[in-house]
Amino acid sequence: MTASARNVADLVRASAHRGPKHVALVDVTTANSYTWAEFDSFVDREAHRLVDAGVEPGDRVVVRMPTGVAFCAAVFGVLRAGGVLVPAGPGQPARELQRLVADSGARLLVGEGAGADVEVLGPPVLAPGEPFEAVGAGEDLAVLGYTSGTSGVPRGAMLSHRALLANVDQCGALRPAPVTAGDRVLLALPLFHVYGLGPGLLQVAGAGATGVLLERFHPDGALTAIREHRVTAVVGVPPMYQAILAQPVQRLREDLATVRLFTSGAAPLAVGLLDAMRQAVGLPVYEGYGLTETGPVLTSTLVGGLPKAGSVGWPLPGVELRLVDTDGRPLDPDEDEPGTGLVAARGDNLFSGYWPDGAHGPDADGWFRTGDVGYLDEDGDLHLVDRAGDLIIVNGFNVYPHEVEQVVCELAGVAEAAAVGVPDPRAGESVKVVIVLDEGAVLTEDAVRDHCADRLAKFKVPAVVEFASALPHSPTGKLARARLRLPLG
Repeated sequence: MTASARNVADLVRASAHRGPKHVALVDVTTANSYTWAEFDSFVDREAHRLVDAGVEPGDRVVVRMPTGVAFCAAVFGVLRAGGVLVPAGPGQPARELQRLVADSGARLLVGEGAGADVEVLGPPVLAPGEPFEAVGAGEDLAVLGYTSGTSGVPRGAMLSHRALLANVDQCGALRPAPVTAGDRVLLALPLFHVYGLGPGLLQVAGAGATGVLLERFHPDGALTAIREHRVTAVVGVPPMYQAILAQPVQRLREDLATVRLFTSGAAPLAVGLLDAMRQAVGLPVYEGYGLTETGPVLTSTLVGGLPKAGSVGWPLPGVELRLVDTDGRPLDPDEDEPGTGLVAARGDNLFSGYWPDGAHGPDADGWFRTGDVGYLDEDGDLHLVDRAGDLIIVNGFNVYPHEVEQVVCELAGVAEAAAVGVPDPRAGESVKVVIVLDEGAVLTEDAVRDHCADRLAKFKVPAVVEFASALPHSPTGKLARARLRLPLG
């Protein structure tokens, strides 16, 4: 249990006390594994190193390394030392890294810092250290998580120890539990992203489970790791499951034989993927939903226990959720068809506003509007329609990109499609669709428009149709629509 944990790094200490000889982390790349007692001592050593380097409570420390045990030691070392973790992607362009360092006012960078205007420390040394008593707790800032910036400039969401620990508890209260002490969890997600960090690494630490660390996801390597390390739980994103399903079914049944639970988040599961996984290996994929600002998980189909195509489930225990209009007024639940609204949430897992002044956080009553548009079905399951910022307004009429994309994807040969709004001198905005075709497939702009005209209202039919070899995605597979509003080329 994490109820007594006050600093996020206390999750590691508690697991070391409960099961000192239980394997904490397995590094697939190096084939090394470490117990919770060993890893806890690595974290102590790193906390001492950071303090010796001048880190004081509240100082921001950027951690920029590939997924591995050293990355994990750096994360918990920063938190135990009282610093504020600023996770950064190892492949992040120098310009973006510089902006993150400048915006956060980072005191130090641990790992790869070439080109950054900040003092750089090398990766942590994986060796025992003298005990270090954790500094910081509760409302103290623990993580400054920069949003993906798919619809604008990334902003730092201020996540306290309270928020992150609350979400570990909320997820841990689910039945079946996403992670138990006996689980071996594949961590192939980018751990610098809040989804890999929270439901991945922190959940493993909270349960005292074993994390199987894969530096980068590749279906062949992932399936081999799952088989060799007898993985029982997979924390994934839709592109991972899509890639796994492209492998021969017989191999999937053999390599995934030890897995009891598949979970997915960060982006919507493609239509049909649920059934495809069920048919292939006899297990569904449980889908969840959340944001950096919500620490991160808000809902999961694990809550109701029934995966449902297109649904992200019910709120976690301790999370309240409601639909509101653009003024923040709750939609009337007594109406027969309340329709779509903005998703608003309340719970101890919510952030403390955006860096540096806490602006635009939860309101006086604790509610935060997520910026996502959704509706509740007759079972109370949440279905997401789109990001509010992705809404296309044509002559005053709302067009949800997802609706257009679904219709376009009905066409034979379409591998992926994305709809965005582009400026239009007469209508304000018009719909632009960018399409990725299957290899060898042929499709014309006119064929796309004709197909849409038969199935969509006139104002929803794409005015611009473009073809691309690939669509831009965030590290967790979320579509980066903002880049598609620009002409291709």
